[in-house]
Amino acid sequence: MRFWKILGPGLITGASDDDPSGIATYSQAGAAYGLSTLWTSIVAFPLMAAIQQMCAKIGLVTSQGLTGALKTHYPKWVLYLMLLFSFPAIVMNIGADIAGMGAVGNLLFPKIEATYFSVVFTIILLFLIIYLPYQKIAAILKYLCIVLLVYLIVPFLYKQDWFDIAKNTFIPNLQFNEDYVAVLVGILGTTISPYLFFWQASMEVEEMEHKRKHLIVNKKIIHDMKQDVDFGMGFSGVVMFFIILTTGTVLFKGGVHQIDTVEQAAAALKPLAGDFAYLLFAIGVIGTGLLAIPVLSGSLSYIITETFGWEQGLDKKFHEAKAFYIVMAISLILGLSLNYIGVSPVKALIYTAILYGMTAPVLIAIILHISNNKRVMGNFTNSRFSNLLGFAALILMTAAAVTLLYLQFFN
Repeated sequence: MRFWKILGPGLITGASDDDPSGIATYSQAGAAYGLSTLWTSIVAFPLMAAIQQMCAKIGLVTSQGLTGALKTHYPKWVLYLMLLFSFPAIVMNIGADIAGMGAVGNLLFPKIEATYFSVVFTIILLFLIIYLPYQKIAAILKYLCIVLLVYLIVPFLYKQDWFDIAKNTFIPNLQFNEDYVAVLVGILGTTISPYLFFWQASMEVEEMEHKRKHLIVNKKIIHDMKQDVDFGMGFSGVVMFFIILTTGTVLFKGGVHQIDTVEQAAAALKPLAGDFAYLLFAIGVIGTGLLAIPVLSGSLSYIITETFGWEQGLDKKFHEAKAFYIVMAISLILGLSLNYIGVSPVKALIYTAILYGMTAPVLIAIILHISNNKRVMGNFTNSRFSNLLGFAALILMTAAAVTLLYLQFFN
């Protein structure tokens, strides 16, 4: 029970990483290449954990979100550049997730159009975000993480070759062709996403203020934060692993090699793995959307309100932080509207990946700089091991960004 109480921002951040758009990316990797991308979940975990720990520590030590730290210690153009790239990327991500949830709702209830489901889910999310206090929202998000456990059940409903699974998990099976590299870049962009950096730091501040401990940062608080982040990122990696495992065994072996959306993945599972596996997969998509969309809209709202110095916080009521909640509402409405102006969810995901890919390396470099700055972090600067993992993430994400730009614009 004590460990469950420790879990909070780290668990929610990790679980929200496996949103419907992430599920689509992992499903495509499994369908196209079988089990040969399973190893990415092992590689991604320590890099994700290291960066998210740095963001959380910045929030705890400075009592500011990542935007606040950027605003205080860096030129304004850096902050505005991040805002310029983050706003469209997060809105498109929200739009793709809402569309995915709507499409899966239509699969479960074919007589009701997907657009109706998308509107209903958006209204539900708006109501919950605006009217529930922070403590309730945090509890709901925390317990929604349990929905992701359905993806750990699905592979066991299908006969597995566990030796082949172990081999592909621990021995990278690299293929040097354009499509395989594009899938790897997509996986990296989905797992190490800039909006998670902002959310993690802001939520740590929110947690501390809620517990009235924002002036007391000690080794125990840092230790608890690391446990929370490690568990959250580990949980995210396990879910990612099992989605690739499911689609890599069921769809790939069943001859289904092209998956562009989550509803295609769910629909393809039905004849190959049975109704129960299909139902669990579909329910998981809706659950992860309800978890991830408040995180996406919340991170954008923290970015904008901290940039302009407006009142902010999920612990505040609507009349106390109108701008904060209005930004969240606008982001949801804009995301929903993408489905009505001809921007397909697949294109939205591609554009999102490009924008995330361009901003992630810059943000990781800034996070590393802040985390090693004694004037900002005092006695809580990075250890050598954290820096090693951080620089590995920086190099990998820079390589991914360059590759992504090459594949999209120069090839």
